[in-house]
Amino acid sequence: MTQTTAAEGLAPTRRGRWFALAAFGLLVCSTQILWLSYAPITPQAAQALGVSEGAIGDLAVINPLMYVLLAIPTGRWLDRRFGSALAAGALLTALGAALRIVDSSSYGWALAGQLLFSAGQPLVLNASTKIAARYFPPAERTAAISVATAAQFVGILVAALSGAALLDAGGLRLVLGTHAAIAVAGAVAVGFALRLPPAFPVDATAASSLGWLRHDRLMWRLGALLFVGVGVFNAVATWLETILTDLGHPGVSGTLIAVMTVAGIAGAAVLPGAAARRNRRREVLLATTLTTVLVFLAIALVHNVVFVGVALAIEGFVLLAGLPVALDWSELDAGPTRAGTATGFLLLAGNLGGVVLVLLVQVLIGNPYLALAAMSAVAVPGVLLATRLPRQARSHGDDDSPRVSPA
Repeated sequence: MTQTTAAEGLAPTRRGRWFALAAFGLLVCSTQILWLSYAPITPQAAQALGVSEGAIGDLAVINPLMYVLLAIPTGRWLDRRFGSALAAGALLTALGAALRIVDSSSYGWALAGQLLFSAGQPLVLNASTKIAARYFPPAERTAAISVATAAQFVGILVAALSGAALLDAGGLRLVLGTHAAIAVAGAVAVGFALRLPPAFPVDATAASSLGWLRHDRLMWRLGALLFVGVGVFNAVATWLETILTDLGHPGVSGTLIAVMTVAGIAGAAVLPGAAARRNRRREVLLATTLTTVLVFLAIALVHNVVFVGVALAIEGFVLLAGLPVALDWSELDAGPTRAGTATGFLLLAGNLGGVVLVLLVQVLIGNPYLALAAMSAVAVPGVLLATRLPRQARSHGDDDSPRVSPA
């Protein structure tokens, strides 16, 4: 009798799990849109705010720097008080977006808004694996993590494609207002989703100290791979226009980055599930690093625009899939009680890579061939690391259920 009642009580949660994931995905998407609101329209934003283009670039830099500072503490908060932590992240995201439209011509309001939602972003992104563990059975968690991660790439794409069109239609205020509306909608939706009781509750008191992380070799290897993967993607997004202009193809980088990102969304949707079904996560991460080595060497040798587009599509398909594969593996390894901390650590490594590799390529950007060679060379250690990953993923956390995606 008790078992039947419990199952009936969980039924609404299980039916609502896709709503919870959709709400969370919208909020994740909005964090990336807010981060990059000014990036596609930097010259126009600088003129509207009365500052230099460098000052506009500084607004985007706040985001990864805040992540580096807050990744681990926010991950631990999510492990201990998931609902409160994610609600705080949603609130900070919405408030930060709203602050920027108080006065869309004020750099001070822009800076305040950027600081506020950048503080909320780790609370949102670090919940990607916790959402899956909280609402989805083990067989569906890989798919849920893939959807939550792909939402990041969708947000990047929306920011890149919407900025100029919205600016032309209604100026900077329309850009910021539209992006704020998405953030508020995501925050409200997550607020409703958090009212659903977890289908797979986790004992928050079981969250441990960080000692396990210091000695977990798999987590450090996955972190190093994300350092390379996220770093390479950020370097491409930052410097592709300069590289291609020097190679005689100005003005095409926006389209090519969009192609790479769309291919990445497809890869993030397809590859993690296939890897989980066959327990071949190691092979996907090895392919990710090896493809990176080869693609940028190939572009340095053959820089025809069509060839570059095809090469970047292949790179995006495997590179961006590496993030959900690594996050899925980390949740399997760390277990649901430590999933927030594990995700925070991996995304911290990725954000560090994003900063370091952008600066590394900047040193070499005067020579496009050296810049491309650098993006290839940094992936070589990743190939070696990937070969040292376990051949089969195993659950070492507190959830020993098998992790495969439905066929």
